[in-house]
Amino acid sequence: MDISKSAFVAIVGKPNVGKSSLLNQLLGEKVAIVTAKPQTTRTRITGVLTRGSVQLVFIDTPGFHKPKTKLSDAMDRVVTTSIKDVDAVMLLVEPEGRLTEAEHALIDNIRQEGVRSILVINKIDLIPEKARLAARIASLMELHPFDAVVPISVLQNDGLDRLLSELESCAQEGPHFFPDDTLTDQPERVIAAEILREQLLLHLQQEIPHGTAVVIEKLRPREESPIIDIEATIYCEKASHKGMIIGKNGASLKRIATAARQELERFLDQRINLQCWVKVKEDWRNKENLIRNFGLSDT
Repeated sequence: MDISKSAFVAIVGKPNVGKSSLLNQLLGEKVAIVTAKPQTTRTRITGVLTRGSVQLVFIDTPGFHKPKTKLSDAMDRVVTTSIKDVDAVMLLVEPEGRLTEAEHALIDNIRQEGVRSILVINKIDLIPEKARLAARIASLMELHPFDAVVPISVLQNDGLDRLLSELESCAQEGPHFFPDDTLTDQPERVIAAEILREQLLLHLQQEIPHGTAVVIEKLRPREESPIIDIEATIYCEKASHKGMIIGKNGASLKRIATAARQELERFLDQRINLQCWVKVKEDWRNKENLIRNFGLSDT
């Protein structure tokens, strides 16, 4: 009988480098929302992958950046605390371009913690020339002696088997922390809120969705019926934003809610009755009590 092993792995990097997409691809199921807009992920999302005797527990983190609000400051603290007490850190970077100040700070944090580190160069499909990729690897290795370097393309599912092999080598002997069929530790309320927020990001203008938060007020299966009733409140920062979210005759909110309901039904494999309301909380991203109330604080 194989000896059971497990490893906790933090996924870190700048915004929009592909962290959530990588997590979803590794798990073979969507547990983290993904859009083309930066700062999609706001909190720790835990994904669990069990392959035989080895269980990998992934911690997907917000994109590390220079904070502009108290919310983004809390998001950065989520990243730095996630690097502590894990068995390995995956640092995702672009295949070209100068590293940002935030990326240099992440490398410094990895060095200070002395944690095993894997440099993951995503989007290698954008630079097929091997010489350019080799030069990129050499320049990054000068900054820190990463324990492994794995070039990948999440989009083309390239290099992920090698990445999983590297991660499995980080696993320590011991019991699995989750049942082997677990996909995520996120409660259904959190998943529902994130799926609705994803649709806000996809359907609205660039700034508005970053000023929104979603709170699930009710999530309850109906008695003797295969339907889950979900009531959600969408908070925004300005009255003008509320009007844009709702749209003329409620058309925009209806589109957003319909898309969210369809995604929820796919994920939960049940029929969903989703009701949404929109409320204004001015400048909530700079109010710590509201950030906590919305479940977005690191404390």
